[in-house]
Amino acid sequence: MTSPRLTRRFLFTGAGLAAGALGLSACGLDGSTAFGSGSTTGTITVGSADFTESQIIAEIYAAALRARGLDATTSPAIGAREAYLGALREGTVSVVPDYSGNLLLYFDAETTAVTAEEIVQALPAALPEELGVLVASQAENKDSLVVTAATAEEHGLTSLDGLTALSGQLSLGAPPEFAERAYGLPGLERLYSFTPASFEPINDGGGPLTVAALADGTVDIVDLFSTDPAITANNFVVLEDPKNMILAQQVLPVINTRQVSVAAARILDEVSALLTTEALIELNTRVSGAEKAAPATAAEDWVSENFA
Repeated sequence: MTSPRLTRRFLFTGAGLAAGALGLSACGLDGSTAFGSGSTTGTITVGSADFTESQIIAEIYAAALRARGLDATTSPAIGAREAYLGALREGTVSVVPDYSGNLLLYFDAETTAVTAEEIVQALPAALPEELGVLVASQAENKDSLVVTAATAEEHGLTSLDGLTALSGQLSLGAPPEFAERAYGLPGLERLYSFTPASFEPINDGGGPLTVAALADGTVDIVDLFSTDPAITANNFVVLEDPKNMILAQQVLPVINTRQVSVAAARILDEVSALLTTEALIELNTRVSGAEKAAPATAAEDWVSENFA
């Protein structure tokens, strides 16, 4: 049977396996291509950005596809978003993992979407014709404002709302661009009426220098990525963001619609249904922590344990 041509607006977005994903016509289940002229009999190349977590997720996608009998390989560390989306649009790779909020901002800088639901609803229309998104997972990795357990206890802090009463009293350390970004100092002032006593630019992207600055008391608040193993290791407290200052950043597959079949898409949707933030933290800890596991090893173990 000839496989149906599906446009971007029919791709599957959401927090779990969409009913539409499970109810696709059997036309695509024989391995024929759902989105274009490619075939699942060929190799699906999964690309990644040039940081560890992206490489881990790419390896998970590839391992899951292989576990279901498809031929898949990875092209790791392509570069920043511009580079890996360029490779995807050119067809050098067929799939890449990305983060919903930043992906939307890349193609629509004027978007007003902030919640997870708004973002996944806005994405299909924002993407160029040759790209599509599949199911968004519950796994999320986004900027988060973090304090030590001692600071949280001293001030009763659990949420950014609590910073309002502490404006001008606590110092903040973050990448230099945090001073100008909507989710940085301007957002804290606009949404939470908070201005730090001082701002310390730390130019390591939320890395070990940032962690050390918080741990040793150089600053009171820092910007870390929410899946950073250092948060758990140091018993840091992530402050909730009830006003959605920071966009939702769910992990989801971005595909070249001419190269990915319904069969492959369903497999990737299954992965998204299983992948959680807690799993990402554990995987990052295995790869970046004392074990120093290879991304492919950690990914294959996760697929073996979770992907029947």
